[in-house]
Amino acid sequence: MKTDSIFYRLFLEFPRSFFELIKLPSETENNYEFTSREIKQVSFRIDGLFLPKINDPSLPFYLVEVQFQPDDDLYDRIFSELFLLLKQYKIINPWQVIVIYPSRNIERFQPTQFGELLQLSRVNRIYLDELGDLGNQSLGVKLVKLIIEPSQQAVSTAKQVIEEAKQILTDDKVKANFIDLIETILVYKVPEKTREEIEAMFSLSDLKNTKFYQEAYSEGEEKGLLEGVEQTKLNMIPVLNQEGLTPEQIARILNLSLEIIREKIKQDSQTK
Repeated sequence: MKTDSIFYRLFLEFPRSFFELIKLPSETENNYEFTSREIKQVSFRIDGLFLPKINDPSLPFYLVEVQFQPDDDLYDRIFSELFLLLKQYKIINPWQVIVIYPSRNIERFQPTQFGELLQLSRVNRIYLDELGDLGNQSLGVKLVKLIIEPSQQAVSTAKQVIEEAKQILTDDKVKANFIDLIETILVYKVPEKTREEIEAMFSLSDLKNTKFYQEAYSEGEEKGLLEGVEQTKLNMIPVLNQEGLTPEQIARILNLSLEIIREKIKQDSQTK
């Protein structure tokens, strides 16, 4: 599975992790929605956009790119998408470009074409291995760093992040969603383990039986609070399918039934 797909689900379901990553207060998430936009006529689709939810032209919008493989054409594509987006959608908010790399040695660019652009304060390149000591980071940044943690260390790191989340997160629904994200990242990090084995390794099955977890989900079902979470998973299906994942792999990552995955892929293909 491509790592950027994990990041996009993370930003969909736990958007504060993005804003903490770019050193903004976690409550900034309340002003934004994470979405995508299709650029007509040129077959571009921007999968990572944080757009303001409130009518405030001073708030920037963020074009987010996660890049874990060297790509000589990355900046050609990013700035082409950005300026076509501005042309087609007439967005009045100032733009910000955020590029997330695992390390500096992955980056490829042409200084002659993009040197000045990359020096702008509107462009922020983040190298995850340079974020500093894990213990000094916010909860959202720790969750992001778990994605690049070596597999042999992911177990102990995940336990630490889960324990901290249980102490810091006060909203039961957010806490439950956070735990599901941890579980999904571990499925990606330890592919030889099933989701059930991972739950057993981290006592997640016990945790899901606790009062806070059950109440969060039962309350969500009664009030419709989980609809947003389920919708974000459904939105991820076409993205993962385009990345070349099989329906079985997508079902495992998103913890959805194979029937739902296949039906969504079928619907998506019929609308094109």
